Parts: sequence; C-alpha cells; structure tokens
Amino acid sequence: MVAHLSVRQEVFPLARTFRISRGARSEARVVVCEIEEEGLIGRGECVPYARYGETAVDVVAAIAAIGPAIAAGLGREGLAHAMRPGAARNAVDCALWDLEAKRSGKRVWELAGLAPPEPLVTAFTLAVDTPEAMAEAAAAAAAMPVLKLKLTGDGLDAARIAAVRAAAPAARLIVDANESLSLGALERLAPTLVDAKVELLEQPLPADADEGLRGRDWGVPIGADESVHDTATLDRLVGLYGVVNIKLDKTGGLTEALRLRANAERLGFRIMVGCMVGSSLAMAPAHLVAQGAAFVDLDGPLWLARDRDQGLRYENGLVHPPEPALWG
Repeated sequence: MVAHLSVRQEVFPLARTFRISRGARSEARVVVCEIEEEGLIGRGECVPYARYGETAVDVVAAIAAIGPAIAAGLGREGLAHAMRPGAARNAVDCALWDLEAKRSGKRVWELAGLAPPEPLVTAFTLAVDTPEAMAEAAAAAAAMPVLKLKLTGDGLDAARIAAVRAAAPAARLIVDANESLSLGALERLAPTLVDAKVELLEQPLPADADEGLRGRDWGVPIGADESVHDTATLDRLVGLYGVVNIKLDKTGGLTEALRLRANAERLGFRIMVGCMVGSSLAMAPAHLVAQGAAFVDLDGPLWLARDRDQGLRYENGLVHPPEPALWG
C-alpha cells in the first residue's frame, strides 16, 4: 500500500519564559510529521533550531518534499541518504519507526533490539536569570534529584552557580553554558564548578573554538552539545570532551541517534541524552536512547503550559517510558 505523508506546525505555550544565553522564548514551535498507511499512522515531532540554520517553514518544506519518496517505499536507511541530519529528518525517521511498530504489533524497543525501557531520572532545567531568581527557582525544585542551570558568560555565572548550590544542597548539578564562555572565563569559573560539585559542564566554548579544551583538566567533566551532531562529527571530539549530548533533532532521528551512541561508547565517551523544548512526542524516542545514559535531560514537556494527551508521565524527577498511544 502507498504511504501518505503529511506535515504541520504546532505551537505549545510555555508555562514560563525559557531563557538561555542566545535569547528567550514563551512558546515551543514544533513540526509534526505523520505517515499513514492502511489506516495506521506513525508520528514524529521535531523542533527547528535557529542555531543550526533551521526555521519551521524550511523544515516543513523539507519534510513535504520527501513525501513522494516515502510513498514510493523509502525506508529509514534510505532516508539517511536522502535527507541531511537535522530536525526535518528526525520527524520523518521517528514517524517511520512509529508506523513500523503499529504495522508489526511490536514496540519500537523490540524492533531496535533494545531491552524494555525503564523510568529514568531526568534533569530539570533552570533558565537564565539573576542569581537570586535562580536560587529561588532551585529552592522550588529542590526535590528534583538533578538540576541543570544555564549560564550566559555575563560575569554573574559564578554567583548563579553558588546561589543554586546553596538553595539546593542535595541536588546533583549540571551546568550548561550554550557556547557563552571564553577560554579565560572558563579558567576563572572552573574553581567555582569544582567547589559546587558540578558533575558536568556542557559546551562552555563556541563549537568553532573548542580546540582550546584539548589536553586540559578542568576538574569537572566537559560535555559536547553544539559540537556534536551525528556520527560523522564524533571523531574530532576525542581528547576535547568526555561526554557527548545526543539530541534527535541534531542526529536526524532515532536511527542515527542509536548509531551515534554505539560509536560514542566505543570511543570511550560517556553519554548524555538531551532535548529541545518540545512535547512528549519528541521525548518518547529519546527516552529509548537514554536508557543507561550517564546524564538524561528530557524535561522539555515540563516547560509547557499543557502537554499532549497521553504524554509522558513525570513524577519525583523520573520520566516514565511512553505508552503506545503516544508513540512507539
């Protein structure tokens, strides 16, 4: 039977402003791909990201353009050659996985040869604000086992880290600079990171300047985010980073994300699985990749004023596996 592809934008208002070093947003603008065949519909969601030159309009167009090839029988492996890594391919790839699960009567984890997924401890993100406001947010979220705080490189980052640590003394801490630091700023900030017992610093330097990390011991593990996209970008990072942050919107879907994880582990990297701010439909396939990862950051739906029906279940810092009604 011929598979029919459709694509649309959806907007989810946020419960509060999400602010990082690049700017702020009050809504999550996502793109949903659906592939229908014999009454069965596979779904995938992506979040276009301006940092990587993506817009929602362009992503919708790219997904629509692959529709005739999907109708002609293009599968997941062929998709990897037909579309470049990124948000558009992610939505199509995940829709194909979901459709295959519905056709076969099996869960995606079975089709992928994975163990049954278990609930995961996820980080909860503290958006950029004043040290005092971030301390207040940390205190309100102190029951969360892992907090992730954003930095800006504006000179207040050490105060932000110290304030959050004082407000949530029992929480594990991840710090994400989103490329906002210079090498000198990182050198000055490193003692604060150590004192606060930060377990991971994500992407401190711009991706095109991260050679400055080579051969240095900063006292905390350094993770690649903007510097790693898919398997092709991995080898260069050996000796620069100890952790890689896998996001499906960067890899171009679950298929490449699983491949990237296997290759990263082979090269000795620890694994983090992260997300853009999107709905549970985007988190569901990432939940499979995140099984057993050292760091999990799949809190996107917690920022939404309202998630999808049949969304993921979050409780006490845990995110539970998706139900078939949602995905997979």
